Parts: sequence; structure tokens; C-alpha cells
Amino acid sequence: MPNQRTLASEVSLKGVGLHTGEVCEITFKPAPPNTWFVCKSKNLGKDVSIPAKVEFSGEELIRGTVLEKDGVTVYTVEHVLAALYGLQIDNCIIELSGPEPPVMDGSIKAFIDAIKKAGIVEQDIERMVLDVDEVIQFADSKRKTDIHIIPFDGFRITLMIDYANRALGTQYTTLVSLESELEDEFAAARTFCFLSEVEELREQDLIKGGALDSAIVILDKEFTENDEEFFRKKFNISDDVKIFAGENGTLNNIQLRYYNEPVRHKLVDLLGDLALLGMYIKGHVIGARSGHAANVALVHELKKFMDKKKLAGKFGKGANALLDITAIQKILPHRSPFLLVDKVIDFEGGKFALAIKNVTFNEPFFQGHFPEHPVMPGVLIIEAIAQTGGFLLMQTVADPDNSVTYFMGLDKVRFRKPVTPGDQLILRVDMISYKRGICKFKGIATVDGKVVCEGEFMATVMPKEKQ
Repeated sequence: MPNQRTLASEVSLKGVGLHTGEVCEITFKPAPPNTWFVCKSKNLGKDVSIPAKVEFSGEELIRGTVLEKDGVTVYTVEHVLAALYGLQIDNCIIELSGPEPPVMDGSIKAFIDAIKKAGIVEQDIERMVLDVDEVIQFADSKRKTDIHIIPFDGFRITLMIDYANRALGTQYTTLVSLESELEDEFAAARTFCFLSEVEELREQDLIKGGALDSAIVILDKEFTENDEEFFRKKFNISDDVKIFAGENGTLNNIQLRYYNEPVRHKLVDLLGDLALLGMYIKGHVIGARSGHAANVALVHELKKFMDKKKLAGKFGKGANALLDITAIQKILPHRSPFLLVDKVIDFEGGKFALAIKNVTFNEPFFQGHFPEHPVMPGVLIIEAIAQTGGFLLMQTVADPDNSVTYFMGLDKVRFRKPVTPGDQLILRVDMISYKRGICKFKGIATVDGKVVCEGEFMATVMPKEKQ
């Protein structure tokens, strides 16, 4: 595995943000190992540092990805992140004097050139890479979007766009090597939009910083005198600058830098969105008609996968479980005969956990609890659910090794069916809320898909030394 890298020195660029239209100076600075990318914004008079990670991604801005923290928003970060990610930088501080990085010429080439001018140095720590060893996917049938990652020994992207529009049609591209292809084959690809979209975007108070030389406008309808008047008024274009319909199907006959420049720019956008994972990936990304919303949704799925792999890597796992009994004993303080969770098969931090308890005839409680008609005590089913909830809660604690879970209350508990030897309990807990150290979650136990017990639980975590 290669070592992490950062910049050798600072470098700055200045320009206008595409959507906000505000002038912004951006400065790339070296950063210590394991920093990843951090945006330092001075927007709204606040000096806020926002990690470029999916946890801080805001709602989709049309044609852009945003970061949000402490009431401060940084718009359209994907080009900056794509330049860093594409050059395989691992750590960088991105200082911004305004709310949005400059659009430059609509591509990432200016950022690539600046970073290379500043120089790149290796750091004495290994790079973090997520090995995607199973298929991870996101689909949106409404937008006809499909994007997924499949296992692959390396990093590759295959992308298709299809706008069902004769002005653009269907385009494909593949990136096989960041090292040998990014700069020459993708870095200069510019952002684009259709002529029919410009008025709508401008009416939404977007693309205020747009210009004829910072984007490709594809002519999907007739360019009229009203269109020309709109461009001059909304983008402050003087009368001595010509605006016309080009013979090649673009406004002002802008010459494409690549025969399929739009899809190559979409691939660049995807690189920037993948950076929100906070590390590099090993896998083959395959996408059709994806945009920022789909890209970020995929990264959310990658984040869940990454969290599971980190947990399994920390505690160990069995062949058919995220965590087996040996790993569970490293997290939960219980021991036989009171450890009532055999496997954890799925979880998402702060949201849910899914576990299994195999009920056998050798359980010690069957010797005295209805020995002629063995039934698992309801209180132990509740305890099994509670232990699953304790596992979920401990994943939210900064120092789980020195913490212990205490349950504070039960509500709406119902027993639906008896549990007998040979049954397999599927235990699911879903977090309802977690405020001021108090966790509330709903738990359900099922056998063969039928609910046997359910209820709501309230718990808290306390330091072990304060027991």
C-alpha cells in the first residue's frame, strides 16, 4: 500500500463561484497525516472547518455538491475535491474566502496545475484504502439512475450518460488509471448545461457566476432574440460581445476539448463525490445517468459498508456474521449463561442492529422453566433484545472499553408467541432517539418471520469507574 501524500507548499487561486457569483480566493495548504480534505470557510463571518466527508454533505444543490456545518454552507465543492482525489492527495486544508470555490474555466485543470506547481510530498504513514469486496449499489427508478461498485483489483470507472436528447445523445467513457489518464484525458473537461435549462437555473438564483467561457451550453432548442436578450441581461454581457448559435450545436460555437467532453466531465464530478468517503477505494465504479444526488447516495452506502468493515476488523468476525460470539464478547460484558446474542449480522451506526440468538434444548433455563413444556422465559427474550440494543448503543460511545450500558425503562412490551427449543430468534433494534446521553430504541424479536416479542427500551451509558 502506498504512503499518504500532501502538498509541499501553499498555493492560491482566485475567481468567481459558479452559482453564488461571489469572488473567492481558494488556498490549498499542506495537512498532517489522516486529515483528509478539510474546507476552512469564512462565510457569514464564521471561521468554520468542514471535513469533506459524506456526514457533512447537505441537500443537493442543482448541478453541485455542498458541505454544511454549524450553519455554514460551502457550495459546489466537487471540482476541488476531484482535483485532489485525482492527484491522489490524502491530506489538504482548503481555505476559502467565500461560500463557493471559483469555477475557473468550468474544468478542474486550473486546480490540477496549481497543486502540481505547489508540489506533492509523501508522508510517513500508509494510505487508507477501502477494499470493496462485495457489490454495493444505488438505483433511482424515477431518474433512471443506476450506479454501483463491484470488486476489482484496482480502481476503475465506467460511466454512461443518456439525456434522451438529440443535442447530446448517449455517451460513454472509462477511466482505467488516475496516474496516466486524469490530466490528459479528463482534467480539461468542462461543465455543461442545455440552453433550455439556463433560464430555469437563473430563475432559481443559480449560475449567477456563469459566463460564456466557463461552461458549454448545448443547443437543444432554437436560439432566439429573446434568448440573447436574457443572456445579456442576466450575465451582464455587453453588446460588443457576440452571442450566437454555433454550427457544432453549442452556444458561440465552443469547440469541444474531447469528442465526448460532457460524459468525461460527469466522471470528474463523480471523482469529487467519491472523495466524500474520506479515503480511496479499490473497486470498479459503473454508473448510468448518475448525478450528484446518486453519487452521494452511493457514498452513503459505501460509508455503511466501511463502518461494518472497521468493526469487523477491530473485533474479528465469523464466516457468516459481521461479528461472531468471540467478537461479541469483546463488546458486551455478558458471559454464559447470560450472553443471549450469538451473532451480529448487520448494523448501521446510530440507526439499527440485527442479531441472532439460537435457542437450543441445552439452555440452562429450560431445566426449571416449564421442564415438561419448555418455553423460553419472556424476560430473557427482552434481555436478548436489550443486549442487541446495548451493542448498538456502544457503537456511539467514544470509549466503549471503559463504558457500560444501563437500561432505564421499558414501554409497550408485548409477547406475541412462545419461543421453544430449536427456534432461531432474529433480534432487530432501531434507534428512535439519542439525546443528552439517553438512548431510546425499538426492539423486535421474530421467529420464522413472525413477531414473538416487541417493545421500546430506554438506556444510558456510564463510565465503568462510576458504577
